[in-house]
Amino acid sequence: MRNVIDLLEERGFIEALTNEELRTLANKPLKVYCGFDPSSDSLHIGNMVAIMGLAWFQRCGHTPVAIVGGATGMIGDPSGKSQERQFLDSETIEKNLIGIRSDLEVILNGKDAQTKPLFLNNYDWFKQFSVIDFLRDVGKHFRVGVMLAKDSVRSRMESEEGMSFTEFCYQVLQGYDFYHLHKEHGVAVQLGGSDQWGNITAGIDLIRKKGGSAAYGITFPLLTRSDGQKFGKSEKGAIWLSSKKLSPYEFYQYVIRVTDEDVIKLMRLLTFMEMSEIREYEAMMDRSDYVPNTAQKKLAEEITRIVHGNEGLEIALRVTQAALPGSKTVLDSSLFDSLGADMPSCQLQRSDVIDIPLVDLLVTVGLQNSKTEAKKLIRNGGASMNNDKIEAETSTVSENDLIEGRFLLLAVGKKNKLLVRIEA
Repeated sequence: MRNVIDLLEERGFIEALTNEELRTLANKPLKVYCGFDPSSDSLHIGNMVAIMGLAWFQRCGHTPVAIVGGATGMIGDPSGKSQERQFLDSETIEKNLIGIRSDLEVILNGKDAQTKPLFLNNYDWFKQFSVIDFLRDVGKHFRVGVMLAKDSVRSRMESEEGMSFTEFCYQVLQGYDFYHLHKEHGVAVQLGGSDQWGNITAGIDLIRKKGGSAAYGITFPLLTRSDGQKFGKSEKGAIWLSSKKLSPYEFYQYVIRVTDEDVIKLMRLLTFMEMSEIREYEAMMDRSDYVPNTAQKKLAEEITRIVHGNEGLEIALRVTQAALPGSKTVLDSSLFDSLGADMPSCQLQRSDVIDIPLVDLLVTVGLQNSKTEAKKLIRNGGASMNNDKIEAETSTVSENDLIEGRFLLLAVGKKNKLLVRIEA
């Protein structure tokens, strides 16, 4: 089995190791953990670097341990945040924990008994502490000077917002997580984004002070685009992993639109493709006969399959083909009945559609901000209805345009498609 540290390094995962000894240690099976904040009922594509890190450890014979922070989620990690998070109630956190575990179970393989993932909630051990016990048994091992020197603390202390005592103590809680997992489950390694370095080292220090065996940390680079912006945000919000929050089609469409500058990096970080194949795509993109977006299509297929399975990928490809301008796919009610839930859609009264100018309709359904923009778009050939280009600014919708009297497919450019359902 290949050394997982060498593998992750080759793929660009590793930003820092707390100790190079880990490379040798990783030649034997380890337990490695990563924590996930239950701020929503789904993880998003920005979380996938950490998830794929766990998955690669698992594929190399190690056991992944995923922590969903039922306790720490009540406080919120201040790392990388300019303001204190709003507190969530216990009912919301519980719902979020269930959703996050579902996302993780899709990617982390549970079939191999030797590397079966372990899912834990840190509330299960924190709920047993009283404030006095925690301060006496855990807090005494932390030095305020060291805590103040952490980047996540210092940056907030210097800001106008400042930092609450609650957030200041977050690193103590996460540090104790590592100690508890190390003591009770034999976890030797913690993974996290580059903004987690201070929290990871806090845990390693606590383990050392309480007489534990050696523990290690690995930080990954945060997932950013070539322009420096965080990867995983669209105009409509986060790119969620759960199909309940974002359909496989919309997920696929987001990934397929990444830039040439980002596509190879994302192949390395977010897929299980072999590096030899990734290098072939990289070389292909430099050739004069390269067909644009070939690499993006491969990337979108691979990531969508990981997140949504083969069935989700098939749905995404079918909807993509059906919504393609000029597509020869037969548009009928059976197609939209089966795929409609996977496309952005809205519902309108027949009177709100028939004999209505298309410029008005594009604004009504939110595909354009104004009639002026809609007219300009049509003049430039950028709008279509039922996969046919809208030729005139004055075009209206007729009964004959409705697909079996029930549907209308509108598109703006190559990105934004919308299925209009006509109420009976």
